[in-house]
Amino acid sequence: MKSPPPAFASQALLRPPPPSRAVRNGGGGPALAATLICLVLAGCGFHPLYSGKTAPQLASIYVEPLAERDGYELRNQLIDLLGSDGREAGKAYRLKLSLNEVSNGVTLQNDATITRYNDTLTATYVLTDAKGTEITRGSQTSLSSFNVSTSPYSTVAVQQDSDRRAADDIADRIRMDLGVFFSSRR
Repeated sequence: MKSPPPAFASQALLRPPPPSRAVRNGGGGPALAATLICLVLAGCGFHPLYSGKTAPQLASIYVEPLAERDGYELRNQLIDLLGSDGREAGKAYRLKLSLNEVSNGVTLQNDATITRYNDTLTATYVLTDAKGTEITRGSQTSLSSFNVSTSPYSTVAVQQDSDRRAADDIADRIRMDLGVFFSSRR
């Protein structure tokens, strides 16, 4: 004859799961709050920055090529973020960029060897229309850091990765600037 299972095991199997927080409070909780926020924002005229109204204008920007690796990274990231195809033909706007990079040693060892650098990448941009008339201009700066390794290859690789992240950050900021500009022109 089999012995019966322990009492606690049978009680756990027969007990219903505890009610969820939403059922205990009698409401939808976060879902209800999100719905109310959406209704309030819709009533005040809020609209997403990259909605269907600014997207065609952003996609009609031709980003001029830049020299050097950081310029290449910045241009490619901007083309992706703007939704452009990267070709000049048929574009209503032209974005001219210039880059300035400054590298500063920030951590020194006792023997004056630099072990950490801060790279400051500054991009200045000018947006013109098809006729060459300046529409807007601006500047964005990003700071990136990297550690110096005992391996020269490793140091170059981490510096390039750091600079790529700074270029991606600047591209995102320029897209925001241009989105705000086109959104305010309506």
